[in-house]
Amino acid sequence: MDEDSVPECYRKPILILGCGNILFGDDGFGPAVIEHLLKNYEIPEEVCVMDVGTGVREIFFTIILSEAKPRRIIIVDSVDAGRPPGEIFEIPIEDIPKNKIDDFSLHQLPTSNLLRELRDFGGVEVSIISGQVESIPKAVKPGLSKSLSASIPEACQMIMAHLNKRE
Repeated sequence: MDEDSVPECYRKPILILGCGNILFGDDGFGPAVIEHLLKNYEIPEEVCVMDVGTGVREIFFTIILSEAKPRRIIIVDSVDAGRPPGEIFEIPIEDIPKNKIDDFSLHQLPTSNLLRELRDFGGVEVSIISGQVESIPKAVKPGLSKSLSASIPEACQMIMAHLNKRE
């Protein structure tokens, strides 16, 4: 895939991607973090910040097939890792909860094989910043739980710390 066919945003050195479905409660954490980040922080020119909703898989396939790859990708998503609701933490690719490894049906934390390929063969540093869900409803019910909503600033601070770290 030639560089001209890859969207300009994907060619920036750093991508921050918020994953999730805003229609299903805490599943909308990634998009909520992206919204807060864009409204409250000055984002460096070399960084692309996107709410990718439930469409992250297509983005990763595009990047994997592209000659030009970002240096770093930061993924923001909610997970159920059995921690206290609202806790913000980083997950190594190898520690993605089993129920999320190949899950593309709800909020699409990218499959572990795509993430490993980006890291191991593409030379891309991959970070996954997660928020522990309180609950994800089975029916449409927009809006984050109070515990996860209160954690959005902490997730943004963690993202900014990643941006400020030197190579």
